Amino acid sequence: MDTGDVFDPNCPTRVVLDRIGDKWSVLVLLSLIGGPMRFTQLRARMGGVTPKVLTQTLRAMEQDGLVTREVFAEVPPRVEYTLTDLGRSLHEPISAVAAWAERNVAEILRYREKSA
Repeated sequence: MDTGDVFDPNCPTRVVLDRIGDKWSVLVLLSLIGGPMRFTQLRARMGGVTPKVLTQTLRAMEQDGLVTREVFAEVPPRVEYTLTDLGRSLHEPISAVAAWAERNVAEILRYREKSA
């Protein structure tokens, strides 16, 4: 299967959409655009993510081929996370969505206040 159909409920593309639509995955992708980062750097950059959730997100992204985890044989051990080519290919679309959210957040909040 070379392509998928997101409107087919049995198509695995829905799993892909879940991954790239998850806020923590998006923030990991945006954080790693600038280059490799350590776990604590990622957590500080993202803000508000628990260590458990960040670990789960990074493991899932690694399993999906979006992120690599490199362990350096040092004392103490150093671990860095880097985007793969596949992960970097999401830079443009994810950055566009993030920019849209930043541009439109005030208007969306006004609509929410009106409907509350």
